[in-house]
Amino acid sequence: MDIRIALIGFGEAGSTFAKAAGWEAGALAYDVQPARRAVMEEAGVIACATADCALGDADLALSLVTADSALDAARDFAGLLRPGALFCDMNSVSPETKRAAARAVEAAGARYVDVAVLAPVNPARMNVPLLVAGAAADDAAQALLAAGFANMRVVGAEVGRASAIKMIRSVMVKGIEALTAEMMLAANAAGVAEDVLASLDASERTQSWFERAAYNIERMATHGIRRAAEMEESAKTLADLGVEPMMTNGTVRRQRAQAGHPIETPAKPAARTEGTVA
Repeated sequence: MDIRIALIGFGEAGSTFAKAAGWEAGALAYDVQPARRAVMEEAGVIACATADCALGDADLALSLVTADSALDAARDFAGLLRPGALFCDMNSVSPETKRAAARAVEAAGARYVDVAVLAPVNPARMNVPLLVAGAAADDAAQALLAAGFANMRVVGAEVGRASAIKMIRSVMVKGIEALTAEMMLAANAAGVAEDVLASLDASERTQSWFERAAYNIERMATHGIRRAAEMEESAKTLADLGVEPMMTNGTVRRQRAQAGHPIETPAKPAARTEGTVA
């Protein structure tokens, strides 16, 4: 690998990419939590005690922090990037947040790239779909390809375009999860969970709602805090477009409320027939 990679943030995404791509000593990583250095060493990358160590010589920097830290990371570390380095902001934040980050990075002489990650990194790993936008999007796509990412699409030269697609899409994806939780809370309280799910199955056969409900609830219980932060950025996106984010704000509250609190979902029973419920 001819490019030098820096990872800022080494949570699930950073560790997954590093292990799947086999970057090892070709990548340097930094995380504000010193405990993550053990995970870095396990993945084979060079663990850095400072951001300067990771970023100073990087050709390609991947920002993989939490949504609420994304802008601070860009502002705090922009001055550590060498001139012309590619700073790929892969965090799930609003277009305006990414534009603010871009101003900080570009003022320091590096090149900012808006990257949207459109699916969970596991199990997709290096095949996770990426949208890439910004003036340096074409160069970034080539660098990401060289780094091992295999599924990306350049969507324009305007920073914020990739994020807009992701954030607006998330209104549906995360909104469905939040609605599922609310439905199951009420269905369990009323003692009608199995009947409610069976009625939904009768109306829509693409996937069993028994499976869908369990999956949605698990995602919220495991990742609700991070998803709530992302949905706050979706709400900002809609507000910036003049759309009042009524349901999206509700989704933020529900995602946060369900974090760490799984909801019981019944197992799918033997096949049964029921009329469609409107």
